[in-house]
Amino acid sequence: MALVQRDSPYPHWEFEHPGHGDLLRLVPERGGLVTGWRCGSEEILYFDAERFADPAKSVRGGIPVLFPICGGLPGDQLPLPQGSFVLPQHGFARDQSWQLGELADGSGVRLQLSDNPATRRVYPFAFELTLELRPEPGALAIGATVTNRSADAMPFSLGLHPYFAVSDLAGVRFEGLPERCLNHLTMAEEATAAQIERIGQGIDLLVRPMGNVRLIDQVGGRSVELQTSHPLDLVVLWSDPPRPMVCLEPWSGPRSALISGDRRLELAPGANMALTTRYAVR
Repeated sequence: MALVQRDSPYPHWEFEHPGHGDLLRLVPERGGLVTGWRCGSEEILYFDAERFADPAKSVRGGIPVLFPICGGLPGDQLPLPQGSFVLPQHGFARDQSWQLGELADGSGVRLQLSDNPATRRVYPFAFELTLELRPEPGALAIGATVTNRSADAMPFSLGLHPYFAVSDLAGVRFEGLPERCLNHLTMAEEATAAQIERIGQGIDLLVRPMGNVRLIDQVGGRSVELQTSHPLDLVVLWSDPPRPMVCLEPWSGPRSALISGDRRLELAPGANMALTTRYAVR
């Protein structure tokens, strides 16, 4: 069996692909979190294990899942026909316990989250969110399926927040970015190139690229390409110096999408939607 439980360096599950040996580390009870991805002989993700050991602190590393919103809402308030609900930044999926299993064909793992009393207090819908993660030679393919099991239409956004390890923030560059971006720190449109120059001071920006976006670690000699697919094709870049990492995140909608309607996704009762993305390492 490719999926096994490990106690070290922290309790987690480990999936090793039987064909090429690439490996995923997962902690389903901590937000369905992927904590490690070994591609070839290299660890691709940044992960702060010391911070992770304190459940009172937010995770810094791995691949947190953003659902049913990406970013935050004004005053953390989500107004819906059912009432107004307090929904924290990035939603609740990254704080919930998920179910983990191996895919039937042995090519990867499945993570599954369903509504429960805690989620319904802040998001009054019955839902199911399934992630399928497939390590491929030189890549990681991620598919998500969102199902509305409610009697009402269900609005949502979905995103991933992967932390990629880099050798030196000063040696990072990007390909595929548009000229303009939304600076999340000021909520103003600005020149993308000027923001990238500030990566060593910390950036938080959203772009609407026309295609794939590549993160290039010039010092480490490695690149990670986010291969976008609609509707998971907005991209957020985030750095948190001095941490040697950059987040390259696919989002389906911008901040406050469920209020503004800008790229808000909505499922009819009983409907589902599939979203996909892929990271390629070179």
